[in-house]
Amino acid sequence: MKNTMIRYTKPALFLTALLIMFLAACKNDDYYVDGGKANPSFNGNIMQYLESNPAKFDTIVQIVKLAGLEEVLSKEEVTFFAPTDEVIRRTIGTVNRTLNDSQKNKLNQKLFDAGRDTIQQFSDIPQNIWRKYLTRYIFKGKHVLKDYPQIDYGLKELYPGGFYYTYANELANIGVVYNAVNNVRYTGYRQLGISFIPDPSNPETYFAAAVATSDVQPTNGAVHVLAIANGATRIGEAEISEAGDLFGFGTEFWTDVIYNR
Repeated sequence: MKNTMIRYTKPALFLTALLIMFLAACKNDDYYVDGGKANPSFNGNIMQYLESNPAKFDTIVQIVKLAGLEEVLSKEEVTFFAPTDEVIRRTIGTVNRTLNDSQKNKLNQKLFDAGRDTIQQFSDIPQNIWRKYLTRYIFKGKHVLKDYPQIDYGLKELYPGGFYYTYANELANIGVVYNAVNNVRYTGYRQLGISFIPDPSNPETYFAAAVATSDVQPTNGAVHVLAIANGATRIGEAEISEAGDLFGFGTEFWTDVIYNR
């Protein structure tokens, strides 16, 4: 019995010693840093968060001010599905007389072709137009990913997401997509999708966009940063449309500006 105990005790002691040496080595490695959990909180309001990220939101900040919505994003509790500056660039564009296909569908090219003044600075567009379309991205109250119901774009009769009114009382659908892993449905990562519905009587006609970064939490609400579709029809399993890459979800913004010019 004594020999049997020694036979099992020695390997156990040896393995324990190896484990202690390994942990000590990890502790001494300069490159070993435990980053902990990501902190979603931002010590400032939504407007200050946008201003702190000029690479993504420098143009959006200008438009918020032109729309007269700076106080809303600074003081009210809201959720902002933030388009990036790339959305504005894709919407307005520049005049290109060689007219490649991608440039034809830009606001400035359409203004030029119609013989109207092009947009030289953002203040050329009236406040009421900026405000009308920017409020499509703003919702009253704070809502993070866990607050929204599931949506399955291929099975909406079972998982339809939820319908919400924008800050200006237009209709949108927002839901959480449960992605698949190894063809096993609903077991993967979660992502938010938002769809603007231009005609509430026909909710099956919608313009969809996916969220790239969710649950940023400034002091007065939440920010979900929208992704750029760039010609794709899905990001993960979230539906997206070309209209989601345009400011205001679609070409209605173009129409309003052209008539105003």
